[in-house]
Amino acid sequence: MRELPIEGAEPLWRQAISGAQILFVAFGALVLVPLLTGLNPSMALLGAGVGTLLFQLVTGRQVPIFLGSSFAFIAPIIFSMQTWGPAATMGGMICVSLVYFLFAGLVWRHGADIVHKYMPPVVIGPIIMIIGLSLAAVAVNMAMGRSGDGKVELVPYTTSMFIAAASFGTTVVVATYARGFLKLVPILAGVLVGYMLSATIGLVDFGKIAAAPWIALPQFTAPRFEWAAILFLLPVALAPAIEHVGDIVAIGGVTGKDYTERPGLHRTLAGDGLAVAFAGLIGGPPVTTYSEVTGAVTLTRNFNPAIMTWAAVLAVVMAFFGKFNAILQSIPVPVMGGIMMLLFGSVASIGLKTLIAARVDLEEPRNLVIVSSVLVFGIGGLALKLDGVALQGVSLCGLAAVLLNFVLPKKRVS
Repeated sequence: MRELPIEGAEPLWRQAISGAQILFVAFGALVLVPLLTGLNPSMALLGAGVGTLLFQLVTGRQVPIFLGSSFAFIAPIIFSMQTWGPAATMGGMICVSLVYFLFAGLVWRHGADIVHKYMPPVVIGPIIMIIGLSLAAVAVNMAMGRSGDGKVELVPYTTSMFIAAASFGTTVVVATYARGFLKLVPILAGVLVGYMLSATIGLVDFGKIAAAPWIALPQFTAPRFEWAAILFLLPVALAPAIEHVGDIVAIGGVTGKDYTERPGLHRTLAGDGLAVAFAGLIGGPPVTTYSEVTGAVTLTRNFNPAIMTWAAVLAVVMAFFGKFNAILQSIPVPVMGGIMMLLFGSVASIGLKTLIAARVDLEEPRNLVIVSSVLVFGIGGLALKLDGVALQGVSLCGLAAVLLNFVLPKKRVS
């Protein structure tokens, strides 16, 4: 496994291009949340950029992680915006960071062993798999030219599949056969090929790019604190907090380092929480660790955290660059769909690797129950609804896996 232990080991221009690639990977999901919830996309870029820099400050720039808009908050933000308004919603988003700080305090008090105790490989492995597999339908829908939920056709099916196949195939070929610097940017290569192909057949609207201003100052939303909005949004933080643990373990599985020990899970949680608080303060969506970025790191094998610094700085700059935002938003859906099919699959593979590396015995009934239950709950979309709050996806799978691991007997019962 090739590693870049020294941040200056590669030229700055290579780090910058690798950072741009990370931003390309994260951009689609990053701006999708504000577009769906009515928030400002520029604030999402600014929140992700500054949030990632804050995360790196807290963690000593040791973890190759990029923070982007959290999908877990889409429905709650829409409801909160309609019920209490943007200012109260942002106040609630700031308070969501308290959940991260609470978890960070527990880990700091009891040590990272508390995570390994309640989230051993048989628990964390399938959870990581769900982080990738639960998004598989979104990637496939995009590859087929539809919106993420599959309800709206944005590009004709035949055309979409052709473009998605080109993006997917280019990424695979470059990641597998390329040498030198080109091997570090397979995703960027896939995006460029898909984009140029889309442009030649008229799928790119250059009129919107031409009409976009060069400099666009983002509009900030001042927060207002209301108990109703705060209490409504707080429980939602369970999902991204649990996903954070899974992503930190997943990226550790890629790089061969245990980030729960160094810099420490308490620091990564606190860094994520601080980033969430900043995003709410400026009027952006909450941020979280990004699975597609973990997939990108898996493909490129570039483990240098400095590339995340470049991605963060570029995100901050681009928040004020109207032309760039227009270019990125002009990337057709099937281009990113072809890329994301590979990235989300890479994340799921990390979960499988976690089970294999730990030699989890699936002939043991308790292990089989835990793994199979989590996979079906997550892929099937099971939801647990309590007093208007829905627990589903990674959060439900995480709680189910932890509880099953806690209550089921460790040894086979005869």
